[in-house]
Amino acid sequence: MEFLYALESIRNPVCDAIMSVVTQLGGEMVYMAVAIVAFWCVSKGLGYYILTVGFAGTVLNQFLKITCRIPRPWVQDPDFTIVESAREAATGYSFPSGHTQNAFASFGCLGMWSRRTLWRAVCAAVILLIAFSRMYLGVHTPLDVGVSLVSGLALTLALWPLFRDIESHPGRMYAAIGAMLALTLAYLLYVELYPFPADTDAENLASALENGYKLLGAGAAMLLSYALDRKYIHFETKAPLMGQVLKCVIGLALVMGVRAVLKAPLYALFGNPNIADAARYFIMVFVAAAVWPMTFRFFARVGK
Repeated sequence: MEFLYALESIRNPVCDAIMSVVTQLGGEMVYMAVAIVAFWCVSKGLGYYILTVGFAGTVLNQFLKITCRIPRPWVQDPDFTIVESAREAATGYSFPSGHTQNAFASFGCLGMWSRRTLWRAVCAAVILLIAFSRMYLGVHTPLDVGVSLVSGLALTLALWPLFRDIESHPGRMYAAIGAMLALTLAYLLYVELYPFPADTDAENLASALENGYKLLGAGAAMLLSYALDRKYIHFETKAPLMGQVLKCVIGLALVMGVRAVLKAPLYALFGNPNIADAARYFIMVFVAAAVWPMTFRFFARVGK
């Protein structure tokens, strides 16, 4: 806590605003956007690499959170204050940092994919800034971000040999998605069946379940979308600049719209929010990975 108190003492409105923006780079929305744009416009292999690192990292992160059950810094020390704008996104237990883990999935994978030293240095700097922002804002301790830095780096490096030429080895992709689904099911069984202590925070336990069901829906959609693309869709990522811009702007609006609009009706339909979230993320990922790519032949002609 001494380090966090030192950061608290140097806070000011300008740095608060900058760090609040920086920390958003490790959020779910940015991660999804990076993965989708890479998948649509750069390389399917890169897209699946980002998704898999993020997928595995989230399962590991959520498992450690609900197993270790370490409270947030301001809960551990009521005298400690945080930057209030960061409180809303600081859900679940503190250890380890989910934003730092996401940063590796987004920017760590981009850095590994690129062969340019400068670009790799930029990606590394962004990851470290995101990790620092979590401590500056007061929502994580050095231990929280340190463990996520180590686990994020380990996953990024360990999965790179599998994905660097994944598009020429489709069997690997089926195995990777199957492993992700098995990992998620194991995690969900653990959270659903393990007799957690009576003092386990109900909101944090609900968050652990929610994330698990979202991952299950997303993973199932990835498997179906990959199979459909291999057999029927065969979409290409190349397009003129104008086509790429329109593809991303319209497509991201569509995907994020599906994510937002379906929440209320699916909650009403299923009654169980976890099942509804699994269905919502299944539909969202299926639209992103199978439905929208069917329009890419059109965008490949835009701007020629």
